[in-house]
Amino acid sequence: MQTRKIPATIVTGFLGAGKTTLLRHLLTNAQGRRIAVIVNEFGELGIDGELLKGCGIGCDENGEENGQLFELANGCLCCTVQEEFAPVMEQLAARRDQIDHLVIETSGLALPKPLVQAFQWPALRNAFTVDAVVTVVDAPAVAAGLFAEDPAAVDAQRRADENLDHDSPLAELFEDQLATADLVVVNKTDGLDAAALVGVETTIRAETPAGVKLVHAQHGRLDLGVLLGLERAVEDVIDQRKTHHDEEEDHDHDEFDSVSLTLDTPDRQRLLDALVALVQRHEIYRVKGFVALPGAAMRLVVQGVGQRFDSHFDRAWRADEVRATRLVFIGDHLDRDALQSELQSTLSAGASAA
Repeated sequence: MQTRKIPATIVTGFLGAGKTTLLRHLLTNAQGRRIAVIVNEFGELGIDGELLKGCGIGCDENGEENGQLFELANGCLCCTVQEEFAPVMEQLAARRDQIDHLVIETSGLALPKPLVQAFQWPALRNAFTVDAVVTVVDAPAVAAGLFAEDPAAVDAQRRADENLDHDSPLAELFEDQLATADLVVVNKTDGLDAAALVGVETTIRAETPAGVKLVHAQHGRLDLGVLLGLERAVEDVIDQRKTHHDEEEDHDHDEFDSVSLTLDTPDRQRLLDALVALVQRHEIYRVKGFVALPGAAMRLVVQGVGQRFDSHFDRAWRADEVRATRLVFIGDHLDRDALQSELQSTLSAGASAA
């Protein structure tokens, strides 16, 4: 009888912190470890899952999915554990002799504590143990005061950027992700000086349990020995970790909207400029998607947090794909039609002016 438990690492962190980049690095440097993955995506498009598949992860040599990548697309994992999550875990448990480690990447909007508590269920406890909760932090964002506890600092940040009216509820989510952490990855540290980094660590340590280790990373590059094999059995101690949402019988993310837009995109820089302008006028926390540029054989990936946007070509468009620009916007009080009209109008006006 097989009694070995599969160790599970839960990777959490706020929108754009670098969870997928960390996971990409982990899986491409697995060193022979047989790692199963559950990727949870908030929104209509499986953007992060698509990025992982672009690395060849989750597919066999013929490009067919081999069942190692599970993408749950209807909300955060902690909201769907009684529906999709449990059957997936049952499938993995049945294949435990083929799996060395399980990694779960939560949505950037997920509360990690209820997910860990799901591992207390007898069906899961008998087959899995939570090796550790790894929280990835966007160091430049923290340095900019986006999750400051001081109301005066929050107000100052809000005056500097109208897009930060939502700061308080997001700060609570950020704090809950730190409160459940066994390891904090302070990511994107290459852009900070020593003084700023000290400030970031001070902010983080104020919200983490005593003894939690902080490690620095650039582009999610860390040795696997730092991330895996911590053996914390978090399911046994998670109830002792206090969070803002402990008194809630049920939680949801009704304050967050997720809308998907399909656009005509005349120019890469024009699109990025239009997106920056759009997030200044609306409460948009995160933008991600794929862009089809006229005459370009490669697919452009666009990702943005606040007013910071990155873009890169990831692969050629496949012959069976519809070449279209599809973007997901995550935020508060978002009107799909208004965003579509406003953004397409800006792009069309820019094209006419050019």
